[in-house]
Amino acid sequence: MSYERHAPPLPDRAPKTWRERWPLYWQLVRGDRPVGILLLLWPTWWALWLAADGVPPLGTLLIFTAGVWLTRSAGCVINDYNDRWLDPHVERTKARPLATGAVSPREALVLFAVMMLVAFGLVLLTNRLTVALSVAAALLAATYPLLKRYTYLPQVYLGIAFGWGIPMAFAAVQGSVPPIAWLLFLGNLLWTTGYDTWYAMVDREDDLRVGSKSTAILFGDADLIAQGVIYAGFFWAMWLVGARAGLGLHYQAALGVALVLVAVQFWMARGRDRAGCFRAFLANQWVGLVVFVGIAAHYALG
Repeated sequence: MSYERHAPPLPDRAPKTWRERWPLYWQLVRGDRPVGILLLLWPTWWALWLAADGVPPLGTLLIFTAGVWLTRSAGCVINDYNDRWLDPHVERTKARPLATGAVSPREALVLFAVMMLVAFGLVLLTNRLTVALSVAAALLAATYPLLKRYTYLPQVYLGIAFGWGIPMAFAAVQGSVPPIAWLLFLGNLLWTTGYDTWYAMVDREDDLRVGSKSTAILFGDADLIAQGVIYAGFFWAMWLVGARAGLGLHYQAALGVALVLVAVQFWMARGRDRAGCFRAFLANQWVGLVVFVGIAAHYALG
């Protein structure tokens, strides 16, 4: 079965006033679902703390923290814009403002542009290398939603997009991007691919019906085995990061806790049901937090 790839018509009584429309924009940028911000924020803070050998400069920390919110929110908007042909046919997304027509595609594009411009304005407060890297970040954010139409690896591409703040963080703090930054980038790419595959497993039946692609579809019945390999790669990369950075027992203990948390995710998703896979996805926010606590504790406690 195929579907026409255009936005649904606007409802007869679309909200007109700012007070009526504000909740729709807030929903469009996923302001009501902060887990996505945390999944992007923790790796950025990993990088900032490692780059600064401890607490980073306050200005840099504020710029990157605000930038995480802006770019993640803008990414959600452009994702919904590109998926407006798909979202009305997927149970989890059919009530989104663009899917219902409550927000127009033009409004979404304007909102995306404004948020990206504000984020770029923040980057201009850093240095030339960080600004140059931010151009690639903007391209990644804008093109990610197209991947699910043409490849089974949009989760890997998301890992690249979500991890691009890591080299930017090192560039902002150190003025360069050392090898350890790319090793951390690899670890985050694997982690993002893993947790977004849980997310894709929630929508697998709907995606198969409408012709969307994902790693969940690519892996098929071997999905849990593939997830095991991906998460093993994540822990291997993060262990190497710790070894290269000289991180001690606090960090190693944090990786141990993170390993237990990931094992629980596999238990949650063992039946491959929607609810279990979604809980496994959400649980990754705690993995990111635990790793950050391990890094911060190393520098704070020695």
